[in-house]
Amino acid sequence: MEQNLLIYNTLTRQKELFRPLEPGHVGMYVCGPTVYGDAHLGHARPAITFDILFRYLQHIGYKTRYVRNITDVGHLEHDADEGEDKIAKKARLEQLEPMEVAQYYINRFHEAMSALNVLPPSIEPHATGHIIEQEQLVEEIMNNGFAYESNGSVYFDVEAYNKKHKYGVLSGRNLDDIINNSRELAGVGEKKNQADFALWKKAQPEHIMRWPSKWSDGFPGWHCECTAMGRKYLGNHFDIHGGGMDLIFPHHECEIAQAVASQGDQMVHYWVHNNMITINGQKMGKSLGNFITLPQFFSGDHDKLEKPYSPMTIRFFILQAHYRSTVDFSNEALQAAEKGLERLMDSYKTLKSLQPTKGDASSIQTDYVSDLRQKCYDAMNDDINTPIVISNLFDASKVINQIADKKATITEEALKKLINLFEVFMFDLLGLKNNAGSNNAEREEAFGKVVDMLLEQRMKAKANKDWATSDMIRDELAALGFEVKDTKDGFTWKLNK
Repeated sequence: MEQNLLIYNTLTRQKELFRPLEPGHVGMYVCGPTVYGDAHLGHARPAITFDILFRYLQHIGYKTRYVRNITDVGHLEHDADEGEDKIAKKARLEQLEPMEVAQYYINRFHEAMSALNVLPPSIEPHATGHIIEQEQLVEEIMNNGFAYESNGSVYFDVEAYNKKHKYGVLSGRNLDDIINNSRELAGVGEKKNQADFALWKKAQPEHIMRWPSKWSDGFPGWHCECTAMGRKYLGNHFDIHGGGMDLIFPHHECEIAQAVASQGDQMVHYWVHNNMITINGQKMGKSLGNFITLPQFFSGDHDKLEKPYSPMTIRFFILQAHYRSTVDFSNEALQAAEKGLERLMDSYKTLKSLQPTKGDASSIQTDYVSDLRQKCYDAMNDDINTPIVISNLFDASKVINQIADKKATITEEALKKLINLFEVFMFDLLGLKNNAGSNNAEREEAFGKVVDMLLEQRMKAKANKDWATSDMIRDELAALGFEVKDTKDGFTWKLNK
């Protein structure tokens, strides 16, 4: 399916026509979670953003290898080079093996992603499983003259790199002043310059997670893992590298420097970044202590939450904003998303119950559906603009309600195409699930069948002029929160939340 997909490339700061390096194939690497705690709403955004891109690339015909890593070593307390490994710290406090801590939160992360209907990546490599590749990367950088050893640790020499290449191409930072000023600062320690970053750290005696190397028993710097694993599974050059905007500097800037220093040129063609989730205008994150975990959203167990929110409400809330814009958390915004999602799901349910007309020139024709489908593709091709797709689906919902209210008609072919359009864009591409308010699809289906059965009994009572039984069923359902609407062909119902 030929589509002219535009992607905003953070490196060039403009939208570019997407063309893969290998025809028909796409390599995509996305920075995954650091597994020392439950995923929060800020983690959900990149997971959902790149899930949408993954789905769309496959939909338009690309065989896509999607690599999303697990950071299970080297993520330190204070910054990328200093402090105690957070996983090791948690293991020490709870008297567990570090890998027990990592595995527990990996399992929790996978459960949350499954609930959000985020597709699993093609490959999910762990940093601890690729120590050899990271050591090889460090050695290549040293051999090319862009790193130095200091007391058993190895640091990237930003000044040496900056003389031959440009450090700061992704973030737009000019580090010349930082490099010069760092010479005047005390406490640079093992580094030549404050801007230098660790490629390998010598482990202190109390450090649990360590591996042998030619420099020392230690562990790789945080930035090494993505460069090493991206190259291993996608090659020296691949199409897309993604993550949150908070990773642009220093993490992704350091990745670019490592790739160029080791192999002589850039490894990634398109750098793609999603914006932040904020709370009261401030970034939501673990470092600021203002985060709400996904399990807390699903259960409602947090003092900032007025009620539980289903995984699909969270997904829809995130997709209502373009991935490059900020999204500010509030209960009001989540409840509005919940109602909007319910409207779309109700429209799809109504759509499936519609009856087509034959030979009516005033009917909704296939041209309308074809035009609507093209608008949805145009939105997806314009840098994955999910809010516009959702807006088009809401426009279609108005037409569906007009048909249901007998204010319009639709041909059989147009009806089939409209059902397909909803299924492709709402379910396949946006990844929304029809059981939005339930985590148990079978239970939801059985629940609906029971309500249908009661309403069929009410129809029989009305046909027999048994008004008492008919009214009793209607009133009992209304008391339970069900809105029942009689139609020419039978009935419709929905549960008001």
